[in-house]
Amino acid sequence: MNAIFSVIFILSVIIMTIIAPDKLLSTLLGGAEKSATTALTLFCIYAVWMGLSRLAEKSGFSRSTAKLLRPLSKKIFKTDNEVALENLAMNLSCNLLGIGGASTPYAVKAIGELEKENNDWAQKLLFVINATSIQLIPSTVIALRTGEGSASAFDIFLPSLICTAVSTGVGVLLYVLGRKLWR
Repeated sequence: MNAIFSVIFILSVIIMTIIAPDKLLSTLLGGAEKSATTALTLFCIYAVWMGLSRLAEKSGFSRSTAKLLRPLSKKIFKTDNEVALENLAMNLSCNLLGIGGASTPYAVKAIGELEKENNDWAQKLLFVINATSIQLIPSTVIALRTGEGSASAFDIFLPSLICTAVSTGVGVLLYVLGRKLWR
């Protein structure tokens, strides 16, 4: 993948040098400034959400959430492992809040616990759910749109909810059907 991006970048620089050499340096610097600003915005978003996630862990809120989601998680992921269920619940709640980056550590912990019990079903299902990431509140996208000065940053709410619900439903359905077909 890096080779593809490198080729695209080199070709773009060559074309820009031929077409508008006076704008080459300002364009490169402007792009670098924009990417640094976006990276800093994402860092701040994730710092806030990871802090709240850590606070939820320390206060016992994650355990309470896991207990509420336990029957559903047990049924979906077919596991009784308490640590795995807690991490699955935190992962799902982070995804529902639209902070996929903050959900990754919980997914890694859950996969580790599921590997101990050799629960192949749950590991793959968790991957599908994380890849499709149903979001009730697309907070990362809303924060990025707000950071870019969007007048209506929340307009993404309903389309995002519909698209992520459909993609997660189709992903899970295809996984379940595929697993039955290839058994």
